[in-house]
Amino acid sequence: MKFGSDNAGHEERCAQGHSSASTIATIEAALSADHDIDSSAIQIRMLGPVVLLEGYITSAADRGRTISIAAMIVGQENVQDRMLSRFPTQ
Repeated sequence: MKFGSDNAGHEERCAQGHSSASTIATIEAALSADHDIDSSAIQIRMLGPVVLLEGYITSAADRGRTISIAAMIVGQENVQDRMLSRFPTQ
């Protein structure tokens, strides 16, 4: 079964009924499945076709991996990083 063009961008898929809620749910599921990321304090919001990553990260590696996962789903140009660092003190 095929829905839309294989070459459709994220903006086009949103216009074809790809909802913000499903995009957020997909990213949240992908982050939860990656056991190397502490995504408990990361919030995902949508502003049009753009995914806003907000909240707190606990390691520098979490930032890059979180952005990478979101970009695989919506494209790098549609990811905005607004996460703050909250590194544990030693």
